[in-house]
Amino acid sequence: MVDHLFRRQAGRMVAVLTRSLGAAHLDLAEEVVQEALVQALRRWPFMGVPDNPAGWLYRVARNLALDRLRRDARFRERLAEIRRHLPEADEPGGEPALAGEMTHDQLRLIFLCCHPEIPRDGRVALTLKAVCGFGVREIARAFLVRETTVAQRLVRAQRRIRERGLPLEVPGPEEITGRLDSVLEVLYLVFNEGYAAHAGDDLVREGLCRDALAWCEHLAAAPSTRGPAVHALAALLCFQASRLPARVDAGGNLVLLEDQDRRLWDRPLIARGFRHLERASAGETLDAYHVQAAIAAHHAGAPAHGDTDWPAILALYDRLLEMNPSPVVALNRAVALAQVEGPAAGLEALEAAAGHPALAGYALLPATRGELHRRLGEHAAAAACYREALGRPCSEPERRFLMRRLDAALSARP
Repeated sequence: MVDHLFRRQAGRMVAVLTRSLGAAHLDLAEEVVQEALVQALRRWPFMGVPDNPAGWLYRVARNLALDRLRRDARFRERLAEIRRHLPEADEPGGEPALAGEMTHDQLRLIFLCCHPEIPRDGRVALTLKAVCGFGVREIARAFLVRETTVAQRLVRAQRRIRERGLPLEVPGPEEITGRLDSVLEVLYLVFNEGYAAHAGDDLVREGLCRDALAWCEHLAAAPSTRGPAVHALAALLCFQASRLPARVDAGGNLVLLEDQDRRLWDRPLIARGFRHLERASAGETLDAYHVQAAIAAHHAGAPAHGDTDWPAILALYDRLLEMNPSPVVALNRAVALAQVEGPAAGLEALEAAAGHPALAGYALLPATRGELHRRLGEHAAAAACYREALGRPCSEPERRFLMRRLDAALSARP
């Protein structure tokens, strides 16, 4: 419960505190919010969860920030002013501001973290940590990089904010286009972490998906930020989110796309996705979000798995691979190729991507290879692949799925 609450509230609290402390002290805002969580973990099991847990967390973080400032000579003259601008938890701008799906403070904080003066990799990492409450380990898994690499990116990004005096504001029309790319990338990564968590007890963190979708649709509705790329990402997230009710069964176990009960899919959300996709077609812009949304639209529009237009999806993956030649896209293309030309063709395509260092710890690579061997009736090879996948980081539902596949492959061996 505490982890879920913190995930929902951390970015909002950091945004409120940063508005009052100033952008240069983003790191202080993050530290006191983290310390508030630690205190909650220590106290609530013995004292009970307070009636207003989000307000409790904010109040503790606010008081910690004020205590830090009292001990810092640089802030003593400004302490009364800062205190006036730090809302109480029960004042307008305090807890009510923390309850909304997206606050203006958060929007300003997102654009600060995505400022072009910050290196690209640092922008995304900082936004995931400061705005979304991600830990360094989760960010590392999302990027398929080492934790030390993420930590270094965060330090450099925060230093750049202080040294350049970057403002906490939503940029004007002349700057907005260049700044949106990083914001959209962040929302994409946040949604993906919620849609298929890289670790933990749950495969799906629906709150993350809903937050990312709400933020993206907020951008799609705002005159200063809406545009084809924003609508394309909103379409993609709508299509993906529509499948959330069917991705796990009542026991929290992974359900593959081909086995999902499509009656559980959120049809109004699919309709919203198609409306966003139509708006995304305005103008001449065509980027990776458009192609991914088109792929998701083919899945969303198919009445049954057998009705999926796999040749069209394969052609879209070919286009996507030209635009974004990443190993993960190559892996997904191999899956589509297996649907069109058979599992042997899919295995051959997988080998071209298998040597990429970014996939060295990626459980989906050997898991996908195992599925294709299973379809070929090569149970010994499939079992070896499932064992390899189980040795890599994955969520508990994915681990249970792989164990079931491994047991079935071992039982089927002659």
